[in-house]
Amino acid sequence: MAQVTEREVLDRLGTVVEPGSGKDIVSLGMVSGVVVRGGNVGFSIEVSPQRGAEMEPVRKAAEDAVHALSGVLSVTAVLTAHRTASAAPQGSPQSQPQRPPRHGAQGQQPLAPGVRFIVAVASGKGGVGKSTTAVNIALAIAAAGHKVGLLDADIYGPSQPRMMGISGRPTSPDGKILEPMQNYGIKVMSMGFLVDEETPMIWRGPMVMSALQQMLRDVNWGELDVMIVDMPPGTGDAQLTMAQQVPLAGAVIVSTPQDIALLDARKGLNMFRKVDVPVLGIIENMSYFLCPNCGHQADIFGHGGARSEAARLGIEFLGEIPLHLDIRETSDSGQPIVVSRPETEHAVAYRAIADRIWQQLTAGTGTQPRQAPRIVVQ
Repeated sequence: MAQVTEREVLDRLGTVVEPGSGKDIVSLGMVSGVVVRGGNVGFSIEVSPQRGAEMEPVRKAAEDAVHALSGVLSVTAVLTAHRTASAAPQGSPQSQPQRPPRHGAQGQQPLAPGVRFIVAVASGKGGVGKSTTAVNIALAIAAAGHKVGLLDADIYGPSQPRMMGISGRPTSPDGKILEPMQNYGIKVMSMGFLVDEETPMIWRGPMVMSALQQMLRDVNWGELDVMIVDMPPGTGDAQLTMAQQVPLAGAVIVSTPQDIALLDARKGLNMFRKVDVPVLGIIENMSYFLCPNCGHQADIFGHGGARSEAARLGIEFLGEIPLHLDIRETSDSGQPIVVSRPETEHAVAYRAIADRIWQQLTAGTGTQPRQAPRIVVQ
């Protein structure tokens, strides 16, 4: 099968006409973010916010045009709306309510309708081991007999394909819905399956938000007890999209013990609170280093900071995970410690954390569908 090229995609898109001008969407500069991996193609079509609904037929026509190319397995086109300064509403930012789209609005399919609980694993900053924590929690919940999915929401730095030991790309039997990749009994979706590992994602916020929505809506997740979402670090567009538009049952905050990490973790926690997402608790990762030779415990980043922060904020402290070579090696090799070395104390610690999360979910937290909140910028 011949490899589809970006040039071929753009040539096909050049046949799609924007009805208002009578010109094609490529010459009008409306097409951006073209991604081609194997037979999977993705791109965005930039439109003005007020024309989003009427441009849906153009989006569909663009998908159909590219799908007609030989060798194309799936096509994902998203409409992205950019508001220019001249088009912004009049009045000060303080007076303008920001109303995010509601879950399943405007006739679109609901996001992951078969998933009982969606849990975000988040951090206020990078480098705290959030992805390692997310994958081991997901595997620990699955080990307890539950159906689990793992969504890698870090568009710019996806790491779950490597951590889960999955290569290749997802298939789409009908050209519309992608089949998630699987390993260790878990369904997984990540931008890392669609883009080469060393390819940078140079996407603007609206494109990232559309990609996250489609990885939830246009993937055959099926019936799941829990979906663990590995969030990108920080409190930017991707985090706000997930918090506002996805019916999250709760969020888990990962931090290391030192003050600067806890400061950023507090920002992430407060973001979820402001959009009415329950915070299930804090995990202290890299809590201490236990020398494998002499058994001496060294508090490299301090110790107990997350526990104290949880007590101060009135949320649960879910547990602590040490800084240990085995955890790093198993994650890098695609054999996370919960499944490759389940008898170790580290795997036991992850399972205890997962059990506590499950207990909170089934005790009532997040069992009611959560509507997207109304956000007012002040």
